[in-house]
Amino acid sequence: MLREINVSVVESTVKQLFIDANMKLPSDIYSSICEYKNIETNNTGKAVLSTLIDNVKAAEEISVPICQDTGMAVVFIKIGQDVHFVGGDFTKAVNDGVRNAYIDGLLRKSVVADPLNRLNTNDNTPAIIHTELVSGDKVEITAVPKGFGSENMSGVKMLVPAAGRQGVIDAVLEIVKNAGSNPCPPMVIGVGVGGDFEQCALLSKKALCRSIESSNQNPFYAELEQELLTKVNELGIGPQGFGGITTALGVNVEYAPTHIAGLPVAVNIGCHVTRHKTAII
Repeated sequence: MLREINVSVVESTVKQLFIDANMKLPSDIYSSICEYKNIETNNTGKAVLSTLIDNVKAAEEISVPICQDTGMAVVFIKIGQDVHFVGGDFTKAVNDGVRNAYIDGLLRKSVVADPLNRLNTNDNTPAIIHTELVSGDKVEITAVPKGFGSENMSGVKMLVPAAGRQGVIDAVLEIVKNAGSNPCPPMVIGVGVGGDFEQCALLSKKALCRSIESSNQNPFYAELEQELLTKVNELGIGPQGFGGITTALGVNVEYAPTHIAGLPVAVNIGCHVTRHKTAII
């Protein structure tokens, strides 16, 4: 039996998710910053982490964004196959939710309608919308305000299969090292392995939406996540690039089947305010 959902519910949910995501840091990331502050060996790095903690607290207390770059709106939506949307156009409802969030929430509008002519749309739309059809009669919406200081430092590498596990590690470390202080570290690093050119990039963005307190369910990739985190923090970039052992708070890896002739690897870097929030309708 189909469950009807009015698109107005989608619109209001998207609006609130983007406002909330911009105002409050996910608890796993906040806890990790606090933990690293206690073990950071570089005095400047430790002071930076303390300042970041104060900033997060202040933003929540006075209801202002935790970062001035309130991001490009990315929306992941899992739609149950037993859901039927009524009351209007689904895509329009998502974009209306983003528009109302950025206007009513007084969030910075950072989207231009054309990448070369650079005319601001003045409402942060259109959103980048990824939909996935799943079983059931629920709709899961994840709002991801993605800042571009970190997005610009991301990358895709099309490796040959012979590169293997070490090749993946080297590719991630190269991208992070080249990023340096630009992504406002400590970073959260999403890694996609497999698929093709665009799927590995999508996997790396999805990886940023997973709690850094979790591990990949596959032990092989869980071990890879831990090794990458250790090696990234050994680079010594440190908080905001001032040196130290806290270059990354977490590394999440997602993987997919791929072609016999390829080994795609994507790295999507998130800054210390890697924001995402999920709701289920």
